[in-house]
Amino acid sequence: MKKIIFLLIAVVYFSSCSEDFITRNPISNLSSEGFYKTETDMNQAVLSAYQGLRSLYNDNYHVCEIRSDNTTYSWLAGNPANEKGVDDYSQPLFPDNGFPTNIWDRSYNLILRANIVIGRIDEIEFTDPAKKTQFKAEASFLRALMYFYMNRIFGGYATNGELLGPVLVDHEITIAEAYELGRAPLQDVYDLVVSDLQFAEANLPASYGSTDVGRVTSAGASAMLGKVYMTMAGFPLNRGNEYYTRAIEQFRKVINNSSYSLVPTYNALFNVSNKNTSESLFEVQYKKGSADGVTGSPWNNNFAPRFSDKEVVLIGDKGGTNAPTGDMSNAYELGDPRKFVSMRDGWVSANTGAFNQDRYVCKYYDVATSGSDNDNNWIELRLADVYLLYAEALVRTGGSSQEAIDYVNRIRQRARNTPGDPEIEKPANLLADLKAEDYPSPDALLLAIEKERRVELAFENHRWFDLVRTGRARDVMIAEQKNDGYADFTWTDDALSYPIPLTAMEANPGMLIQNRGYAQR
Repeated sequence: MKKIIFLLIAVVYFSSCSEDFITRNPISNLSSEGFYKTETDMNQAVLSAYQGLRSLYNDNYHVCEIRSDNTTYSWLAGNPANEKGVDDYSQPLFPDNGFPTNIWDRSYNLILRANIVIGRIDEIEFTDPAKKTQFKAEASFLRALMYFYMNRIFGGYATNGELLGPVLVDHEITIAEAYELGRAPLQDVYDLVVSDLQFAEANLPASYGSTDVGRVTSAGASAMLGKVYMTMAGFPLNRGNEYYTRAIEQFRKVINNSSYSLVPTYNALFNVSNKNTSESLFEVQYKKGSADGVTGSPWNNNFAPRFSDKEVVLIGDKGGTNAPTGDMSNAYELGDPRKFVSMRDGWVSANTGAFNQDRYVCKYYDVATSGSDNDNNWIELRLADVYLLYAEALVRTGGSSQEAIDYVNRIRQRARNTPGDPEIEKPANLLADLKAEDYPSPDALLLAIEKERRVELAFENHRWFDLVRTGRARDVMIAEQKNDGYADFTWTDDALSYPIPLTAMEANPGMLIQNRGYAQR
């Protein structure tokens, strides 16, 4: 908890300038006391919260996909312990693993920035009261997003048998108060997430001017709330049909919003020059070329095979992380253009001409200015995700199977119109529309929707969370591990939650209860 305490007294903020908001770089660390006095100050505080997203998404959240059957770590010799602990179920995931530790620390960093806005903004005089409400709504959305991630990563059954979430910090607190905090019931944390998103949905604008594109809109909050309800409906809260119905209501608000539509082709969605499209509901904003590359994105380099050279990326290092599994490669239907856009099964050496079977993600391709300074945004939530969740919720509540299939087919139709691998002859029945008669049971249709989510949203960090909430993680991961040669692999439900980081446990001894399956220390 010391990490939380320290963050209470320092805030990184952005300079005020006329550029679009994501290019404003932090210029100093100031004491939060006596600083936030004006509308401009509060805008800087909101932007500081947005900036905190980059440190999380750069190197942390995508690791959750390594936990799934979608990706692995491609560099076998000398695998770093952090990645191996997440990826290899035959090894324990220790509480001092760097990935959950970084997620915990950086999420609370952003939560505390949001709490400063929410807690202090009412005292500040604004020329436009609507702007004050907007800023508060933006901070509420960002806080909800952080707790939604933390619930899905750290929430679970603790060693005392209770269903717990992370530590709930919904306002600025004193040092003494911080030392009294333990983990909150998971439902309580979700209650805050829902309340924050409802407030954001009601008070965010529908759109922004050009210099503020990238700030979250009311539709983004609507869609995120629907996704939260989908998660609450499934494991571990298991709220069931009532929450699937709530999700349907939220998704219909977005589906019926004429401002949003699928972009014509799948590759256009990930073209680095085509950010914040009509399909995008919320993206984490990046921009290459800033001083020291602090606003650039790293995934093109991080996901490139470690032993490749300019065959894969032209500038910068290669990390070998988040490499597609063989099962992921085989999940695409023959000729599916989305595979060509998203991944490769290997690369050809410029020196030898030999093909190296070393799968890698190419979805975030760009040419860095230096190091890992790329221009790709991270698309956190988009319309295709909403369509597929909506279809799933319809089936789970006994709604129209045909309507569900229609929304899946919209996505398949878009994929058919996308340029694919020029070396593969396009099959005559490429991505044919699904037909209701081919799915005699709801379970069969749900599996088809799950598969479509897997290939459509591949490498966007949805797969693991989908497997957990639908109760499919056990069966899928047993099959994946045994296919990879781990014949003696034994599943345990303890793997559904990450451990509470050791640093947090040691800083607040006796207050934080560890998740089941991990040592309390």
